[in-house]
Amino acid sequence: MSGIVDGRVVIVTGAARGIGRGHALEFARQGAKVVVNDLGAEVDGTGSSGAAAEVVAEIEALGGEAIVNGEDVSDFDGAERLVRAAIERFGDLHVLVNNAGILRDRMLVNMSAEEWDAVIRVHLRGTFAPLRHAAAYWRGKAKAGEAVDARIINTTSSSGIYGNPGQGNYGAAKAGIAGLTVIAARELERYGVTVNAIAPAALTRMTEGLIPSGANADADDIAPLVVWLSSAEARGITGRVFNVRAGVISVAEGWHAGPAVDKGGRWDPAELGAVIPALVDKAAPNALTNGQIPGREA
Repeated sequence: MSGIVDGRVVIVTGAARGIGRGHALEFARQGAKVVVNDLGAEVDGTGSSGAAAEVVAEIEALGGEAIVNGEDVSDFDGAERLVRAAIERFGDLHVLVNNAGILRDRMLVNMSAEEWDAVIRVHLRGTFAPLRHAAAYWRGKAKAGEAVDARIINTTSSSGIYGNPGQGNYGAAKAGIAGLTVIAARELERYGVTVNAIAPAALTRMTEGLIPSGANADADDIAPLVVWLSSAEARGITGRVFNVRAGVISVAEGWHAGPAVDKGGRWDPAELGAVIPALVDKAAPNALTNGQIPGREA
């Protein structure tokens, strides 16, 4: 098989179903060797299944190469074993796609500490740990004088970058991933590594009830952007977050400084009543949950 990522070695976490499965299969179609990582858990992170092996079988039926990996990406040592497994089996690593995640949706007044911790652990720690070990591998290669052209693609969400009621734990984790993406991009650029993120909208087990059944939001439609970002053509793109749904792709524009006022000294709190409301009035409103600024919808 040959294509835009021919010969590249790719890890996809959470690759047994949904968006991750779509990533794994498209990478294989485009010539990559794929590590299909998944615990096989249910949406809330419990249970297990052999779904990852089914994805590997599909890839092999296409004529591609893939292996199953069942490491828990939120376990620091397990994430290191995941990275090592790719290198030991295929001889190198070029791309890490952090996709694994769970949901424990709850309004804040009803959310338990366990529901908070579980989601933060899988999403945020489960992005950091593989990223950290992959980055260390690529840094070592760069310091040894080897050419590195590597990619990290993280998965954030509109819940994190725009906000969605009922998903405080999930949104906080996804906002953290968006911030980590920008920071990692700046740190790793010197080693030949780009870091980007996607905020996908697709109908999967995790989004049942959030995206209407029958909506134009096929999980497999997310993969083309991720695969392109993993290719040599994308080496000049880093530190960006992309919204993607079906055939629609947009660049998410992050926090930036808006209207300002400078007194030239320390404010008295009593003075701010005549200042802050005027600043807020001049500023663009926060985006809606679909990412559009009120009054400026496309």
